[in-house]
Amino acid sequence: MSTAAAILLALPWVLTPAVTLLRLMRSRSLDEYSADLPEHAPPVSIVVPARNEAHNIERCIRSILASGYPRLEIIAVDDHSTDGTGVILAALAAEDARLRVIVPAPLPAGWFGKQWACTAGFEVSHGDIVGFVDADTQQAADLVPRIVNAMSARHADLLSVGGTQELVGFWEKLVQPQVFSMLAIRYGSTEAVNESVRASDKIANGQCLFVVKAAYVALGGHAAVRDQVAEDLALAQRFFLAGRRTILILGQQQLSTRMYTSLSEVVQGWGKNMFVGGRDAMPHGRAGSILFPLALLMPALMQLIPPSLILCGARGSWLLWAAIVVATHVTWWTLVYSWLRLSLVYVVLYPLGAAFFLYIVLYSIARGERVRWKGREYLTGAAF
Repeated sequence: MSTAAAILLALPWVLTPAVTLLRLMRSRSLDEYSADLPEHAPPVSIVVPARNEAHNIERCIRSILASGYPRLEIIAVDDHSTDGTGVILAALAAEDARLRVIVPAPLPAGWFGKQWACTAGFEVSHGDIVGFVDADTQQAADLVPRIVNAMSARHADLLSVGGTQELVGFWEKLVQPQVFSMLAIRYGSTEAVNESVRASDKIANGQCLFVVKAAYVALGGHAAVRDQVAEDLALAQRFFLAGRRTILILGQQQLSTRMYTSLSEVVQGWGKNMFVGGRDAMPHGRAGSILFPLALLMPALMQLIPPSLILCGARGSWLLWAAIVVATHVTWWTLVYSWLRLSLVYVVLYPLGAAFFLYIVLYSIARGERVRWKGREYLTGAAF
């Protein structure tokens, strides 16, 4: 291979992060919308599904209760927890009448647990706008008014917020950015998602998802996606296909989430939906679905092959190609970890992060339609 060919071959690696950065610059934020209360503030209900969330639930609920929004109710759904979640929720409800705690009926066949809990909470809600918020999130006091103002300004029937991801432990800092990087490359900015005319480009963040009640009811709510592992993506696509307006927006000052606290949780958490849920984000119909496993493997392989060639003693043009690609990856991860305000030591460790990301992908593909999460096992299309 000639020098020119080596440079040409490296172009996809060089251009991908450059194009991704340009696309990300078009993202919009809740900061653009007023934190002042709307003149005619609609009643808002927030549903928090919680199963074995004793380590998270108090922080989450107290952050919602700190909201200054005047017409707000919080419905915490204790989904048959076996830890201290229920006890903590009962104590919090005794402190503040805005919090209501319910326990849903046993999980029926054909349902994922989160969708069942969200449905149970929705059924007792009174708000014209209903938010579904994960128990591992923390809200700023201005989140709800900004969301209400943003939904009004953008005529949104569904609005979801991408907040700050809290990365505390070593494995979180090493592996989580790999996943977020893949999502950034796939979807680009919030506006790329919002302006797309293809359902496969629609995505939502189920950690913080608000809907207009009438639209949600008309489209069947979470019951319509009861057997989908990526229920947030499925809801966004369903709303879009029905002609409803869906909006994805950043809210890094208003929302934070610590998704996982260990390598095991990272593997199981992403492994449960990366393959099965990700297929619905592939364009080009059946052909896209068939090629999806290969597409899912590519981000990790594209990072691992170049440094592997260098370590194996590549020479000449192949060494040049590998060096250009590795330099590009180092630049990309330097930008990522600088933006995350994390140690640049993780830049040097990016091949290790890519290796574990590859393991998660293979784990997810190997499990196929079977999903295990929080003590329950599911088949996409049927739960048991």
